[in-house]
Formats: sequence, C-alpha cells, structure tokens
Amino acid sequence: MRDLAGIDIGGTKCAVTLGRQEGDGISILCKEKFPTPKDPHKAVGRMVSALEYLLKKYPHVRPEAVGISCGGPLDSEKGLILSPPNLPAWDGIDVLTPFQDAFHIPAAVQNDANACALAEWMWGAGRGTQNMIFLTFGTGLGAGLILDGRLYSGTTDLAGEVGHVRLREDGPRGYGKKGSFEGYCSGGGIARLTADYVREWTGAGRKTAIWDGSRSMDEITTADVGIAAEAGDELALLILQKTGRMLGRGISILIDILNPQKIVIGSIFLRQESILRCPMEEMIRKEALPFSEKICQIVPAGLGEELGDYAALSVAGNRLAG
Repeated sequence: MRDLAGIDIGGTKCAVTLGRQEGDGISILCKEKFPTPKDPHKAVGRMVSALEYLLKKYPHVRPEAVGISCGGPLDSEKGLILSPPNLPAWDGIDVLTPFQDAFHIPAAVQNDANACALAEWMWGAGRGTQNMIFLTFGTGLGAGLILDGRLYSGTTDLAGEVGHVRLREDGPRGYGKKGSFEGYCSGGGIARLTADYVREWTGAGRKTAIWDGSRSMDEITTADVGIAAEAGDELALLILQKTGRMLGRGISILIDILNPQKIVIGSIFLRQESILRCPMEEMIRKEALPFSEKICQIVPAGLGEELGDYAALSVAGNRLAG
C-alpha cells in the first residue's frame, strides 16, 4: 500500500488529489478543486496550501511523493513549466521546489499527455503492455509514449507531439498547421471543420441540427456535433466519419513507426467511439502495415472522465518507481 499526492494544473482549474495505490490498483481518497489563479506563484502557493489542508483533514494519509500534471512545454528534469498555450504567464516557473520544501518528499512533473499515458499504463486500459500509445484527443491532440516498459519523453520533453504531423496539404488548422492531425482530431479542429461544412450545407438550402441560426457559426462546438450526431443528424454523422477516417490515417503512421501493442484514446473518442471506430478501422486496414495492425488493439481510455486526477497520481507513482 502506498499513498500518493497529485496536482493537476489546468488553464482554468486546478485539482489537488490524494490517492492510495494497493497492488495494481488505485483509489482516489479525496480531492480539492479551485479556479487557477492568474499569477503563477500565487497558484503554486494555493496548491501547496490545498495539499496541506487535505493532509490535516485526513491525517491517516501520508503521501510518499507528489506528482504534477500540466500542459507542455516543460522541463521535467528541472521541474520548470515553460509558458504553455493555456498558461502563458507560466514562463520558467519551478513547480517542484515548493512541494519538496513544504512536504519533504520527492516530487515530479510531466506534461498532461505523458501523465495520462502513465495512468492508463499503470491502472487503466494499457495495463500489462510493454509498448503503448496514449492519444489525448481533447481540446488538442498529443501523445504519451510507453516504449519498452517505460515512459519515453524525448530529448527535450517533446516526444509525442503528434498533433503537429500534417495529414493533408490543406484542411482545418491545428497546432499552427493546416491539415494537421490536431486539425482533424481535436475539439478545436472539429469545431473549425464543422463551421466550414455548415456554411456549405446551409448555403445549399439544407438544414442541420448542429446550427439553428441563432448564433455565429464560429461558436459551434464539438459537443454540438456530438449531440446532433447522436440524434441522427446527417451532416454531424458525415463530419464525425471524416474525423474517424483522419484519426485512422494518423494512427496508421504511429503503428508503422512504433509497432505498439495498444493505443488508448481519451476524451472525444471515449464519447463518440460508436461513430468514429468503423471509419477509423477502415483507414487503418488500408494504410498500416498488416502485421503491425493486427497485433495492435485500439481502445478507449479505461479511467474515464477522472483520468486527469489519476494522471497526476501516476506521475508520483512513477517517480517512486524510479
């Protein structure tokens, strides 16, 4: 049995979690959430205070390490957050020293994709694998890589930036590049793709449940597309099928290069698997090396909507594992 502390830093919200690892499982004991303060130093101070509060409230819990999950870029070795897009004021912010000084236990930080990969590998759908890829498929698209039974983060913590890969010469913009993997397979990318499709669709005099004319087309969200698709809207289904095909194209590249046992996908895939899977699999069968494709399972995240909490805890667990 081992107690762990996790800190999940987001652009709008932060969460401080205590968890207990027993055998090959993990349970969340308690959690404190609050809006992310604009000033990074105040934010880190608030996280330290929140963890102190939880430890006083639950004195029987004694974490052996603190794990921090945050969007990149960052320097995991030095413990620095390096101005992520959702936290632009966090430039060179040391997030490890305040926790080490306050609690006198080891601390570690990983970008959110790596942290989610660790969590799914340790406790979720990737448990028992040696070679696994986790795809975020949320607001953006990133990957966490478990290779030969350990996290691979690259020379400067930038391994797994698959959203930047260009799948088509032209297409929806994501990660600063038209036609990128993130442009097709992320919340922002799908919303931009949908706005273009809706303009063409309604311009031809056809109706769609995605947009009723009461707001700007630029305000359409991926959630709008999902709700309309579940109601059987023809355009919404066409858009998600397109997304599924491009997801398959991107995954085919990863299968050919890394030959993984399993690819675990979070967020949007978790919610829209019934629509995305068939076009995704059709494209993978067409594009990927047959033998590599056959031995690779593609599954939704096993830790569900609480993955972010487990992700931070897994960084602490991985720190102790060395």
